[in-house]
Amino acid sequence: MSSQQETFRTAAYGGPGWSQRTQSLAEEIGGVWGSFSVDSEWRKLQAVLLHRPGDELGASLEDHDAVQMLAPVDLGKAQAQHDAMAEAYRANGVIVHYVDPAERPSPNQMFCADLFFMTHEGAILARPASTVRAGEERQVQRRLADLGVPILRGLSGRATFEGADAMWFDETTIIVGRGLRTNSATIEQIWQYALDASLELIAVDMPYGTMHLMGMLRIFDRNLAMAWPRLTPHAAVEALRDRGYEVGFLPDLDYTSLGRAFNVVTLGPRRILMVAGYPEVERAYEAHGVECVTVEADELVKAAGAVGCLTGILSRQRG
Repeated sequence: MSSQQETFRTAAYGGPGWSQRTQSLAEEIGGVWGSFSVDSEWRKLQAVLLHRPGDELGASLEDHDAVQMLAPVDLGKAQAQHDAMAEAYRANGVIVHYVDPAERPSPNQMFCADLFFMTHEGAILARPASTVRAGEERQVQRRLADLGVPILRGLSGRATFEGADAMWFDETTIIVGRGLRTNSATIEQIWQYALDASLELIAVDMPYGTMHLMGMLRIFDRNLAMAWPRLTPHAAVEALRDRGYEVGFLPDLDYTSLGRAFNVVTLGPRRILMVAGYPEVERAYEAHGVECVTVEADELVKAAGAVGCLTGILSRQRG
């Protein structure tokens, strides 16, 4: 009897005992893979990924502009505020995971929102545009793998992408902002993912001199979004309205105040976590029926980001 005959009809070669894998990747979330999934910006937040800043922030004391920060950052104050933010998540029923880098991180590692974008079946890994942040995605990729999050794709060629430039309009629509941090090569590659996943991709151009789409537009409920007047891409507002959203606009305040007060995370329908100290913006949110949970972050914002930038969204309740 030949070896070919000996192996024929064994389980290893498809014989009795072979068990065919038939579930889709999305169906395996919570089974083969960890229970992490996102297909909205507004449903109840379940889990986040953070990086507690450490000694790497000392670089801001030497030359804050060289590491893309607005001012020197006091490590002790920044850590205390970061810890308070994490505790606010826990108090609102959100599980907090940490990156815990295997090696000394870059000064900007704490801005986890930029480093991946979650879908209903796993993560699209970012590729930060600045040389200062190059490689931060490696630390996040390792941690996502440890948590059981499928890595759907990274970016190839000269594509640059930061997760804060992408968001869900509804369960079948993703919008991506093209600008300083996310380039055209990325739009083409994410478009291919969207095509394979039967999703619609909307690409909009960001105004020159702005950072991320997340800083122009936030979604607080299935039918409520807030936008930055004169900066939010027209096509984005129209696409939201076409999908039944009311689009509210921020009050006419100075750029710095609006930027910090708009750097928020949606905890659940019409409930957000935001930086304390901006009562006029808070009242504007409340006028739309939005409950505001506030945390102190004045030291953290010196690094050119706040609550939204610091938070990688891992999982939201599914519809």
